[in-house]
Amino acid sequence: MKLIVGLGNPGKEYENTRHNAGFKFIDKFAKANNLDFNKEKFNGLYTEFNYQGEKIILLKPQKYMNLSGEVVSQFKKFFKINLEDILIICDDLDTELGKIKIKYKGSSGGHNGLKNIEHHLHSNEYKRIKIGISSNKNHDRIDYVIGKMPKHDLNILEQITDKSPIILKDYLDLTFDNLMNKYNGKEVI
Repeated sequence: MKLIVGLGNPGKEYENTRHNAGFKFIDKFAKANNLDFNKEKFNGLYTEFNYQGEKIILLKPQKYMNLSGEVVSQFKKFFKINLEDILIICDDLDTELGKIKIKYKGSSGGHNGLKNIEHHLHSNEYKRIKIGISSNKNHDRIDYVIGKMPKHDLNILEQITDKSPIILKDYLDLTFDNLMNKYNGKEVI
C-alpha cells in the first residue's frame, strides 16, 4: 500500500497560492484518473484506487500546512503504511519555477509542512516530490508562499501540475532511482 500526500492549505483563499502546489498536483492526477476526494478521515480528504494489485491512497490534509504531519501520521498508523511507501508532494522555494526535485529523504529546508511531518513521523526518511516555486528575496517569505501568484508564474505552475498524471504513473511504475534520474534537474514543462 502506498500513501501519496499533496500538501496545501484548505480554503478558497489559498487555492492559487504557491503553498498549494501539492494540492493542485494530486487534484490533477485524480481528475485525469476519474477519482474524487470523497472520503474524509483524521482531518484529511482522500480517495483510494488499486494499481497493479496495490492499494494507493491519495491524501489532502485539511489542517493548515504546519499541522500536516498530524494527519499523515494518523493515516500511516491507521492503514499500517510503511515509511518507505509514503510520498509527500509540496512546494519548494529552493527549486526553480518550472522544475521539480525528487528526493528519498532530507531536511525540511524550512518548509513548515515538512517540519511537522518529520516531527510526527519521527523521521525525515520519506520520499518527496518538491515543486519549484523559486524564492523572491524582495518579498516576505510567508506573504510570498500564501499570496496570490502573478499570472505568468501561475501559468508555469499549471503546466507543471498538468504533468502530474505522467509523473505519478512513473512513480508507480519506475524504481525511485529511475524516477529521480528522469526528472531531477530537467525542465518539466
